[in-house]
Amino acid sequence: MTAPDVLCFGEALVDLLPDRRGKLRDCERFDVHSGGAPANVAVGLSRLGVPTAFCGVVGDDEFGHLLARKLRDEGVDARLRFSARARTGLWFVALDDRGDRTFFSPGGLDSADKLIARQDALAAPIPEVRWLHCGSSCHIRPEGQRALKTAVARAAKASVRVSFDPNVRLHLWGNPESLRALCESVFPTCTLVKLSEDECEACVGERVPERAAAALRDRGVRIACVTLGDRGAIALRGERWFRADAPRVQVVDTTGAGDGFVAGMLSRLARDPDPTDEALQAALDLGCQVGSNVCTQMGAVAGLPGRARFSPSP
Repeated sequence: MTAPDVLCFGEALVDLLPDRRGKLRDCERFDVHSGGAPANVAVGLSRLGVPTAFCGVVGDDEFGHLLARKLRDEGVDARLRFSARARTGLWFVALDDRGDRTFFSPGGLDSADKLIARQDALAAPIPEVRWLHCGSSCHIRPEGQRALKTAVARAAKASVRVSFDPNVRLHLWGNPESLRALCESVFPTCTLVKLSEDECEACVGERVPERAAAALRDRGVRIACVTLGDRGAIALRGERWFRADAPRVQVVDTTGAGDGFVAGMLSRLARDPDPTDEALQAALDLGCQVGSNVCTQMGAVAGLPGRARFSPSP
């Protein structure tokens, strides 16, 4: 297998998608899809032709081994730790009439991905890659937070660039200030940070996207991105602003749209970490295209496009 350009570090989960829109109580059937934001990004990058690895913790159970197979089938170098201490995370996804989603998990606080630990960060092949991509959702426990900080510190020491998408799930955090503190500890090391518009206040204390991007820049982030749903995305590097529109699509399910955006951007930046303004604009445009395409199908990975449609720059 080709040495990876990007290592995604964090959670791999199973998403259970409903057979109809509305309340979960009215559904009769759920289909199994792979999920977990960093794992989704890994699949997106692999489909776009970027050699990618994934490190995380799953249960030593049927769903854990299913996720391992799905990642391998996508060409991802899956380096999973199988734990007998907890079950693989299961998330039921409810969809409204616009394709927007809410989540329910019977054991979300206690699933195997939350067992990620410093040992996993130390075992990850971080010095061998160009980029480390990570998030916050599986790092709610103190040991998980140490894992994230260790991974980011190893990346900095090895001159590996860091991409961070907090992928905020506030219901997982007993104290939102812990989330803010974790983000603040990671931001100064990041080359790229992506927030969605509704995450800005939780992560940087600013509701207005432009102010949130400026706050990220002032904390040391080199490329600060805020996604705006069907209005596209903005990015700030230094004093230079970039904007991209989202292609108009028939929205089926918005699950994983942000992960698709990150995969699109990173596919262009993987070997061009100091892009020209034109290349950064192209990366932002591609992020919006991939994110929009994800919304056209059910689940976080079905709509991730392949290399034939969106080829990354050499």
